[in-house]
Amino acid sequence: MASKAGGDDKEAINEQVIAQTYGNMRSEMTQLYTKITELEMEVSEHSLVIAAIEPLDHSRRCYRMIGGVLVERTIKEVLPAVQRNKEGLDELIARMHEALERKKKEITEFELKYKIRIRKADTNAEEEGSKKEGSAQGVLVGPAGQ
Repeated sequence: MASKAGGDDKEAINEQVIAQTYGNMRSEMTQLYTKITELEMEVSEHSLVIAAIEPLDHSRRCYRMIGGVLVERTIKEVLPAVQRNKEGLDELIARMHEALERKKKEITEFELKYKIRIRKADTNAEEEGSKKEGSAQGVLVGPAGQ
């Protein structure tokens, strides 16, 4: 009988490890979504700056924040730098989308391997399942921008 109880403890520990691993994977995916959204906002800001200064006289003065220091430059000097930064951000976002797709695939494989299913809360199931589900409310499955 003691060996049976020991086996149950080992199974419970394995379930906890699986649940913790799954939670960490979901957390990483959420962090990727957050970072992608943040970078997309920066790209939007860069686009606004480019649209605002591109039609102006290129010898005109403008100011640019570099490492917390406001520097006076001309539009001719600043515009290419802002465009390069925007292109770099676009490339970074593309790589992060690829990483996000890999993470989604990894999570899907993990769910299939361990037969993990997420219950969505509805009115009846929420009352009955609140003790079982804890804080699980549902799942975000697609990229935030789509």
